[in-house]
Amino acid sequence: MIVNPKATWWSVVFTLRGSTLPRIWPRVALAALVAVLVTFSERLFGLHPLPLTTTPFSLIGVALGIFLGFRNNASYDRFWEARKLWGALVNTSRSFTRQVQTLILAPEGADAAERAEVEALHRALVHRQIAYVHGLRLHLRRATDWRDLSDFIDAQELADLEGESNRPAALTHRTGALLTQAWRRGWVHPMHLPVLEGSLTALTDIQGGCERILATPVPFVYNVLMHRIVAGYCLFLPFGLVDTIGWVTPLAVAFIAFAFYGLDSIGEEIEEPFGTDWNDLPLSQLSRMIEVNLRQRAGDADIPPLKQPVNGVLT
Repeated sequence: MIVNPKATWWSVVFTLRGSTLPRIWPRVALAALVAVLVTFSERLFGLHPLPLTTTPFSLIGVALGIFLGFRNNASYDRFWEARKLWGALVNTSRSFTRQVQTLILAPEGADAAERAEVEALHRALVHRQIAYVHGLRLHLRRATDWRDLSDFIDAQELADLEGESNRPAALTHRTGALLTQAWRRGWVHPMHLPVLEGSLTALTDIQGGCERILATPVPFVYNVLMHRIVAGYCLFLPFGLVDTIGWVTPLAVAFIAFAFYGLDSIGEEIEEPFGTDWNDLPLSQLSRMIEVNLRQRAGDADIPPLKQPVNGVLT
């Protein structure tokens, strides 16, 4: 995600990074080239194979603008829902950490060894939650290398995860088993166990929402129809403008093509919010923020710094 709070209006207008221009310029150039050929043919040789007027393009342009706006709204809804789900993940992770440290307690009169076991369980559960957050990020980005989780779970469990089709779900399942063991040992009050389980259920709901976005793209038929209409509109547009504006036709077509192709490209850019493109969600930064928050609560000493933008970009 691009973050540049000090950007000026002029710098935003002329920036290329994060804009649609690097993706659409060949299409815009093709439309402009067609417009140049049509303009020279009509002005120099009187050739006008398609005697169109601006009327059909005016009618289609209104409908096309509405259709593009609808598709971009649908794509942004996916982006914003993904951000809300990760916001819920931040809150649930903090709540679960608090519950672990305040609801899992050694019984009164417990000896030092048992109290140490409870403290070790606190630390293990907090680290497991950090592993889950990082694991969910890797899962959503379809990463196969999970070695970064070795700081939070043991090597055997990390190896076992390689055979799982849904690794984050396997992590929460093991966490639930540890909570049940703590309840059986009398470290969790029977009324508090549903509270802890509720947090794990909330994590599962968040993961399910993210997977729904990941596995259900904008219907392909929308993209096909949109691309075809925009391409046809921009390529045939010079035939309707050349009689009206003459030599200015290539410039006008290039500008209109830039607008329509750009709007079309925005929808594609943000409909998959979990990637690593410039306009995708900064999952690495969010994961690191959760890690720092939870490790501070656990009393860890070697806490990493928060991720900062690199050249104005958070990943």
